[in-house]
Amino acid sequence: MENSRSPYMPQALAAEFLGLSPKTLERFRVEGRGPAFLKLGRRVVYSRDDLVKWAEAQRRHSTSDPGLATADSGSARTSSRA
Repeated sequence: MENSRSPYMPQALAAEFLGLSPKTLERFRVEGRGPAFLKLGRRVVYSRDDLVKWAEAQRRHSTSDPGLATADSGSARTSSRA
């Protein structure tokens, strides 16, 4: 059982926190498109703050909105709309 005072959570709890399956979170990690994580020995753990930041970065304004690769690309994307 995990220490409830630990600032980190294992993959299963992180996936539950995000409403994803553990396999989806694992796939996102392998593909480099998931939240930041730490490797502690052989364990993969996530901080709650990193999960919240990643989830907030997934915000979209429509289903066709691809999102922004970086914060700086927002002005370029907005200016291309006419």
